[in-house]
Amino acid sequence: MFKEHIGKKSSKVKNIVERGAVRKFAESIGDLHPIFIDEETGKRSRYNRNIAPPTFPRVFDYGIIEGLNLPNKGLIHGEQTYHYERPLLVGEEITCYSVIKNYFEKKGTQGEMGFLVLESFGEDEMGKLVFSSTQTVIITEAVRKVLIG
Repeated sequence: MFKEHIGKKSSKVKNIVERGAVRKFAESIGDLHPIFIDEETGKRSRYNRNIAPPTFPRVFDYGIIEGLNLPNKGLIHGEQTYHYERPLLVGEEITCYSVIKNYFEKKGTQGEMGFLVLESFGEDEMGKLVFSSTQTVIITEAVRKVLIG
């Protein structure tokens, strides 16, 4: 169903690691560690400023992959892993994009399911990789039927 999209890349989008967004995210995940929210703690840290929680890139915009038209409802977030070269620093600009890494199907009790594997990247202003993530999106039989028409 999505095999022809393997290897396609999204447009690159600039994102800001904004202090208020980091605070809201830390509150939403229940992790109010001072390194995320307290400016004095950030200034005294080895990073000389606050950092974002490890799963913060979940809120970034990764651009549009042309031709990949997934619905806003009915998808299952199957798995996601992150790899960091260094922490995300509050105030910095990160350029993000995604690549379709794989697509495969499996038969389940509710019918055929699709597994779309996306690899996403975040680079600093110098173009150096800050983080990468791999995410699996599960496309259920019900969603597949809507997509096929």
